[in-house]
Amino acid sequence: MKLSLAIVALALAIPTAGYAQETTAASSGEYPNTFSSGSANISPFTNQSKRFNDWSISVGAGVPLLQSADLTSIKNGNGKNLFGYSAYVSIDKAITHAFGLKLQYDRGETRQGWFNTKDPAPDAMAVGARTQYDALSILGDVNFSNLLRRVDNHSPYRWALHGYAGVGTIAYRAYQKDSKGQRLMTEVKPFQLGSMFMQAGAGLKFKVNRRIDIEGRLMYVVTGDDEFDGGGDAYSAINKRSEQVSDNFFNATLGLSFKLGKHDSHLMWHDPLQEIYYKLDVLANKNQDIEVCKKGDADNDGVCDDWDRQLDTPAGARVDGAGVALDTDLDGVIDLYDKCVTVPGPVENNGCPVKKDNNQTAVEVEKTLKDIYFNFNKATIRPESNSKLDLAASIIKENGGNYLLTGHTDIKGNAAYNLRLSKERAAAVVAALENRGVSQDVLKSRGVGSAEATIPATASDAERLADRKVTVRFVESSEWNSIKKKDYEDAPVKKAVKKAPAKKKKK
Repeated sequence: MKLSLAIVALALAIPTAGYAQETTAASSGEYPNTFSSGSANISPFTNQSKRFNDWSISVGAGVPLLQSADLTSIKNGNGKNLFGYSAYVSIDKAITHAFGLKLQYDRGETRQGWFNTKDPAPDAMAVGARTQYDALSILGDVNFSNLLRRVDNHSPYRWALHGYAGVGTIAYRAYQKDSKGQRLMTEVKPFQLGSMFMQAGAGLKFKVNRRIDIEGRLMYVVTGDDEFDGGGDAYSAINKRSEQVSDNFFNATLGLSFKLGKHDSHLMWHDPLQEIYYKLDVLANKNQDIEVCKKGDADNDGVCDDWDRQLDTPAGARVDGAGVALDTDLDGVIDLYDKCVTVPGPVENNGCPVKKDNNQTAVEVEKTLKDIYFNFNKATIRPESNSKLDLAASIIKENGGNYLLTGHTDIKGNAAYNLRLSKERAAAVVAALENRGVSQDVLKSRGVGSAEATIPATASDAERLADRKVTVRFVESSEWNSIKKKDYEDAPVKKAVKKAPAKKKKK
């Protein structure tokens, strides 16, 4: 039973510790920071920033009644109740408006059995007992009234229902009395595994004033011990009367709480929802005599002249919150007059970029494509050419025009094969540019093979790489329609293979 209590205690302690303290890691001492809520209106929580008291001291006294035991206090044998006494004192800390912690010390004495041990035994069969105990425990305190109270309840907040649960250590001395006299049956020392216990219950508080509360509390104490009632050894005749393995008792108390601190209100009596709704009600019932736009809106842009930074905004122009006409691309031409709203351009060209001469564009594109390289004997563009293709595509899209791309190969190899390869390479570059957003109507391709190669066949492959290229030429509209999209059919041409001379048959 004690091991079960230890497991329950650990299970209760972990969520209690997590709820009681929120650890915030911060990269710096400034607010807001990476680990804060992100609000600009937050500040470190310090004693100076507190609005409520959160410490108190509670004391109380009451009556314990053994309920689940072999010897009980409630009508056990003689049909009467045997009353003991109890007292407690605790130091209380409010963590939030709905949760707190208590460090509590309890002291008391239970009386149980067939007769009161203050009296002599009525007969030889009668057994009476009393148990003196001291307990130290940590209790979690949940303010159910703050958790469950209706937000539209405007009645005075002077009653509060609290729930308690916690674990601790209990030390006791259990005495038994019969016709032979009284003797000590069991003694348990504190702060040992066998002395662990738990208790839970509820209390109803009444707020007398800002400093004092009155509370009636009923707790159920689970000792985890079958010898607490004074029955002696666990296998004694008395302790065999009941199958219970834990002697438990009710503890009904009446006490006072003294709230400490300099503030007018205690945190456990504060309901933040009530405060918010109260302030909303005040605002809703308040006359809002606010005059807006005292100076009017001279330019009719929807921004009052009181805070309009541009009082002569042209009619129809979109403006920001300060009444300034929008200029999306920041080129000095407001969107109302800008023909190219998202692309910067000079004022004299209505905010659009000035297009270059198409022949100059062809030179720039060819210069960019000069570094476009292909794999040996293939029309596959090498990966290091991607950035150059991106740049060439952006130049064409920005300046427009129709362009013919001509593919070239080096001089080495079969001329027919090289011609086909150059056509495929030019078409491959056109396809790559069109994949980057260039219109399919402005690019065409052709190939000339090795006809214009300048590097001799005896040169190294790295040197002949310069002949494997694509050139660009701007084509006027009158000539454009006479040029095919590409100058080859899709069926591949196989590279010519020399036949080996036939072997002579042996005679």
